[in-house]
Amino acid sequence: MSRHLQHRLHTQLVTAVAVLDLPLTDLDLERLAVEMTAPVKAMLAEALATADEQAPLAVSVAVPVISAGPHPDVDEAAGVETSEYAGCVSRIGLEIDLDSPAAVLADKLRSSQPDVIATDVPDAATLGLTVRPQSIDCWRWWLSHLNVPVGAVETHGDAATATGQYKGVTIQLRGDGVPELLTDRAAARLAGVIAGGPAGHPW
Repeated sequence: MSRHLQHRLHTQLVTAVAVLDLPLTDLDLERLAVEMTAPVKAMLAEALATADEQAPLAVSVAVPVISAGPHPDVDEAAGVETSEYAGCVSRIGLEIDLDSPAAVLADKLRSSQPDVIATDVPDAATLGLTVRPQSIDCWRWWLSHLNVPVGAVETHGDAATATGQYKGVTIQLRGDGVPELLTDRAAARLAGVIAGGPAGHPW
């Protein structure tokens, strides 16, 4: 229960901070979720004990502070927890530590990059990342940021895929709508996002 409660607290804290525009970092939110898990769990246990003592009166117990926002869907059989907020789907293995490199990076990208439409954390060092870049320049930024060689990108229907690395995390990148951006091959080569373009990145 602590694992799921911590994840829900973190999700609600991210939402609250975004709505209130509070000057908190991702690290602050992670620490708050960890620190609040035990007190909130104790409050729930106390409320349930009180409800038992007052039976047969029906008592409705609500988790403080986390009544709004996305509600994770836990699939015990598959071992995956899924949540969706603002059009972005987040999937993470139930056994994955929220402080693991892949989980921290997934949370950071979801909260800071509007191109991100899905993250999938199957283990502590692997991140499945789906983005929908709005331009060739946006796609070039993702390739550069995740250290993906241009020649390693493959297209499949309406998406492009590649594998990159970022601070020790293996990134399985999927770019939805990228093939359409690359229809102007001259512009794509000039931007350096398909083979034959200029080497490196201007920044």
